[in-house]
Amino acid sequence: MTGAFVETMKMIKIEHSIFALPFALAAAFMAADGFPPARVLGLIVLAMVFARSAAMAFNRWLDAEIDARNPRTAIRSIPAGRLTRGYALGFTLACSAGFIATAWFLNPLAFYLSPLVLCWLLGYSFTKRFTSFCHVWLGVALGLAPFGAWVAVRGEIHWLPLLLGVAVTGWTAGFDIIYACQDLDFDKDEKLNSIPVRLGVLRSLWLARLLHLGMFAILVYLGQYLELGWLYTLGLAIVAGCLIYEHSLVRGGNLDRVDLAFFTLNGIVSLVWGLTTSAAIVFNA
Repeated sequence: MTGAFVETMKMIKIEHSIFALPFALAAAFMAADGFPPARVLGLIVLAMVFARSAAMAFNRWLDAEIDARNPRTAIRSIPAGRLTRGYALGFTLACSAGFIATAWFLNPLAFYLSPLVLCWLLGYSFTKRFTSFCHVWLGVALGLAPFGAWVAVRGEIHWLPLLLGVAVTGWTAGFDIIYACQDLDFDKDEKLNSIPVRLGVLRSLWLARLLHLGMFAILVYLGQYLELGWLYTLGLAIVAGCLIYEHSLVRGGNLDRVDLAFFTLNGIVSLVWGLTTSAAIVFNA
């Protein structure tokens, strides 16, 4: 049982929850103009876990045969035989049901929107088969996190979390483009779609830079609009430093340090921005 649990956590890459969760929690603090109710905050975290787990397990189920042909992904749980496709599909269904049930406990709007959100999250797994804009689809999937957190707290739709969602979309699409560069040759052979396949590595990296610049500009605007002060500015400075370093690691198409650029630095970006933003909101409340 312990082995299956550990393997499941590996399959869904539980450590990658660090990307979207801090943005969702910061949006919850924005919506509450301070500390959200503990019950709502707990349900937001639970919904995030269910939604992301469903999306990742579905991706592993759908892409199992493709993953088996890619030397980089052949060691994943299903291709390596440590978990079965049936298990991954059952896990997807269970997490999907958990996500919708959690939304029901939040408020009616969250419940009504939950199937649409789930369809978008699961739909990402098909995108490399028909569009180069799969990275943007993934970006929107993560960008739904702050929107959903706002709905969870207030039970309404507002432009502020939507704008934050646009920032998260650009940030995610940017780092996913960088990550996809390492699969360029494989994707071409398999006739899969991606920005690197369409544009090549160097132009794709420039597009990633532009997306991250747009993300940063939105975050600067949000800080000014909400008057979050010096703590938020400090967080932005750290975010800027991480993004600059991230792009320096892959300058000229050097992909030897993609893992550091993809996971470590973007994890710091999300954590630092989420913590400093939430703290600034509480101090200004």
